[in-house]
Amino acid sequence: QVQLVESGGGLVQAGGSLRLSCAASGNIFGLKSMAYYRQAPGKQRELVAIIRQSGRITYADSVKDRFTISRDEFTMYLQMNSLKPEDTAVYYCNLEDLRKVFWGQGTQVTVSS
Repeated sequence: QVQLVESGGGLVQAGGSLRLSCAASGNIFGLKSMAYYRQAPGKQRELVAIIRQSGRITYADSVKDRFTISRDEFTMYLQMNSLKPEDTAVYYCNLEDLRKVFWGQGTQVTVSS
């Protein structure tokens, strides 16, 4: 089994910054990608950023030039700058290996205007 432990969420004013972390442990079999998704109240879960084993990165259009995803072996980071109220959501860590997809417990990010 794979465990994903998230940290770094919180309350910040618009224009501020937060850094999320996701530490993966357990039996990771052939890592394919790690990613952050988010889900705002009443909305569907959406991809924020993904970093693939190849190193290729994709961002949602809404966060390009503001968020930066990175990975150090099995720990992933999401640096979030110039935060906006519409970034308010629960942020979920996601890991995909050759067998299945795993999810973290989620961390709340709240951006006040």
